[in-house]
Amino acid sequence: MLYVEILGNLPGLAKGEVKALLELADKGFKIVENDHLFLAVKGNEKAFPFLDRLGMAHEYGILLFSAESVKELYAKAESIDWGEYITGTFKVDREVMRNCAHDVKNLEKKLGAIIYKQGFKVNLSNPNTLVRVYCGRKLWVGVRVRAFKAKSFDERKAHKRPFYKPIALPPRIARAMVNLARARKEVLDPFMGTGGILIEAGLMGLKVYGVDLRKDMVDGARINLEYFRIRDYVLKQGDATKLREIFPDKTFEAVATDPPYGSSATLAGRKREELYEKALMSIYEVLDGHLSIAFPAEFNAEKVAEKIGFEVLEKHYQRVHSSLDRYFYVMIT
Repeated sequence: MLYVEILGNLPGLAKGEVKALLELADKGFKIVENDHLFLAVKGNEKAFPFLDRLGMAHEYGILLFSAESVKELYAKAESIDWGEYITGTFKVDREVMRNCAHDVKNLEKKLGAIIYKQGFKVNLSNPNTLVRVYCGRKLWVGVRVRAFKAKSFDERKAHKRPFYKPIALPPRIARAMVNLARARKEVLDPFMGTGGILIEAGLMGLKVYGVDLRKDMVDGARINLEYFRIRDYVLKQGDATKLREIFPDKTFEAVATDPPYGSSATLAGRKREELYEKALMSIYEVLDGHLSIAFPAEFNAEKVAEKIGFEVLEKHYQRVHSSLDRYFYVMIT
């Protein structure tokens, strides 16, 4: 068993991302329990390379056991062989979630003492193994495999790239969109803008394809990709509503994109709803797989997409600011 601690700002999107990556790892892997921001997962180390791609998570690890009470937790801790999970020194660290239903005062010390009795040394400043205890409806005990540091994502925010435009997805969300599209080897972004989605996909080792109507965006996205040392890319200046003309002999396994929401000036003079519908039709022509896409809330994406032939699998709401509410959709051809 494994666990994932997801971010709290868009929990539905974060949970969907975990689900998508588990599907890529093994069809039998799945989320079996959701305790606030803690996900208990059926899976093993085969999932690690996929979970390493997570954008909307704090960390993941190996889940050892759960308990209905602190007393049960201590009993289970005394009965397991910690040598199977601890390498070198250790530290016990607890996470008290909003829905914590247990008295966990001094839990770290008491659990640490149980582990210490099995012959392991404590190191509070730089442990080799971090034992994690989460308090929610239940108590969960695991060993961290990887934590995702906010700093690494902050370094890729739009204003820190060499080619900068203010309207861009945060890196964590851009990465989640690639994962929601179930990309294994490649991804297409037909509204690439400055290349935020492509950057995240490229850093995962995927081949990236990007299209934009404006030459300055194509040139700028190339600068950004090169800045992050991403070399396996194909960028085209072109119309997202005419993708088959741009890629006459290519069918994509995954598309992740964030179309523009703005005025007619930023939409090349076209009505927004018309652009969205034609873009969906165009994507459908070149896609054999999943689409991850964002639309303003007022656009009836489900009706339009299903008329074209897509099946809508997921829909996640986000209020961005007072004048923008949007949904992230996951669709399949």
